[in-house]
Amino acid sequence: MTDRRKAMIAKIKIAQQQLQMADDSYRAMLARLADGKTSSTKLTLQQLDDVLAEMKRLGFVQKPAQKHGRRPQPKDSRETLMAKIEAQLATAGRSWEYAQGMAKRMYRIEKIEWLDYEQLNGVMVALVYDARRNGRPA
Repeated sequence: MTDRRKAMIAKIKIAQQQLQMADDSYRAMLARLADGKTSSTKLTLQQLDDVLAEMKRLGFVQKPAQKHGRRPQPKDSRETLMAKIEAQLATAGRSWEYAQGMAKRMYRIEKIEWLDYEQLNGVMVALVYDARRNGRPA
């Protein structure tokens, strides 16, 4: 099965959940659109396109993938601290907005890029404490 087919089948399953479509209704729609086939894995690419188009007509709205935000770009030699902060955020499954919020709460500075070396180190240490407290590797 090609990557495109897998992606299309995954979209169809997501659409089925989003539309709260019962399994028997879903299979009836597949049979109607795909010459009697009742499994999305048996459909051709054109039939998968037709099913997706029908689901969009029924109200399926594809949402963009969640992003973790833009990584701040420091202007000096604080790159190693930023890399450590990025690793801690990734391990915890948090976004850069979380680190921005920490900077604002801890130092009353809006953006993490504006922190000096000592302040950036403080944010990194706070993330290490959080990791230890929640049982993640520090």
